[in-house]
Amino acid sequence: MSKITFLGAGSTVFAKNVLGDCMSVEALQDFEFALFDIDQERLQDSEMMLNNLKNSMNSTVTVKAYQDRKEALRGAKYVINAIQVGGYDPCTITDFEVPKKYGLRQTIADTLGIGGIFRNLRTIPVMQEFARDMKEVCPDAWFLNYTNPMAVLTNVMLKEGIKTVGLCHSVQVCADHLLDALEMPKDNIQWKIAGINHMAWLLEITRNGKDIYPEIKEKAKEKQKEKHDDMVRFELMDKFGYYVTESSEHNAEYHPYFIKSNYPELIEKYNIPLDEYPRRCVNQIEGWKKMRDDLVHDVNLSHERSHEYGSYIIEAMETNIPFKIGGNVLNTGRLISNLPENAVVEVPCLVDASGITPTYVGDLPEQLAALNRTNINTQLLTVEAALTKKKEKIYQAAMLDPHTAAELSLDDIISLCDDLIEAHGDWLPTYE
Repeated sequence: MSKITFLGAGSTVFAKNVLGDCMSVEALQDFEFALFDIDQERLQDSEMMLNNLKNSMNSTVTVKAYQDRKEALRGAKYVINAIQVGGYDPCTITDFEVPKKYGLRQTIADTLGIGGIFRNLRTIPVMQEFARDMKEVCPDAWFLNYTNPMAVLTNVMLKEGIKTVGLCHSVQVCADHLLDALEMPKDNIQWKIAGINHMAWLLEITRNGKDIYPEIKEKAKEKQKEKHDDMVRFELMDKFGYYVTESSEHNAEYHPYFIKSNYPELIEKYNIPLDEYPRRCVNQIEGWKKMRDDLVHDVNLSHERSHEYGSYIIEAMETNIPFKIGGNVLNTGRLISNLPENAVVEVPCLVDASGITPTYVGDLPEQLAALNRTNINTQLLTVEAALTKKKEKIYQAAMLDPHTAAELSLDDIISLCDDLIEAHGDWLPTYE
């Protein structure tokens, strides 16, 4: 029996989306869905929920929860990763509260910035454990990574020799969300997106073969006259010429232009939700308490296939019917020719029985490549810090982060990193 292993299966809602999607695929009905999580209660919740879903969907998959990670992985053909190391309490709280003492404010802190760096540093050792187990018990498995920070973690798994693709849903919803916001029609739309995760660019968008970017920009300028939730992205599109895939709250902290202690009025001007991620975490924890019984114990649970790429990738590999995704892969052979070869990029990829084949994009418009490089610099130094265990590389990663560098002096950046290392304690390995 072929096996799909889900690491972090205690993420019950996400497990429902991705594995519920897989249950709807005819070619996957003989698969075992192997579930693993370090939180036993959440693991049991997910097992019960998925068995209820299986029955209501008349699926013939096998759902099995494992206490032993290596056994969950043994013989797997596909491994889906959705872990979060350190959770909201204590690690996310640390990521936000310690920088605040230095006047450094964040919105999401799960990708770049000082929060993103430390999220990487505590997650990478766990990912390396996954890689060691996989090389032993399922060396040919595909690793589908949903965990942030996407670019760095995907890079590390590839360095470990694991067949990996990083998956994010911001690519496939980008054009639709933009057109919805501007009340423009979405039929017969074609688009092309490439860049890096959370900062990929809508390079082309046409409707019935006609370029609609001029109309988009005109309507976006009008919309900027009132407060709305996407002001940062519209401003970036106005100044740099292209729309970016991930949300305004994310992009507010990827650039040095928006969250500035010397210009507090920008927060109001661009409607930037500081401390947004901790708020979401608290709401999610409260929401789960209310949602749990309905989701876990509902024997008539229903599911419609979501826009997550996971099930479509596995279906394409199993059936050899090609499917196109936006995937995070190494920039081997310079898929994006004006970005570094050792960076992970987000590009269109073809999926079929032979695996994942990234497509060549060529040069991005230079201003877009330049913005991407500012984020790649920190990503590559973070990888180096994790692999060498050298503290100076953590400092350098933080010094190169656009937002951190715009706000703090070199000495303060070093001091902040030291404080974060101390506050994280055993969540981090020892650094020289």
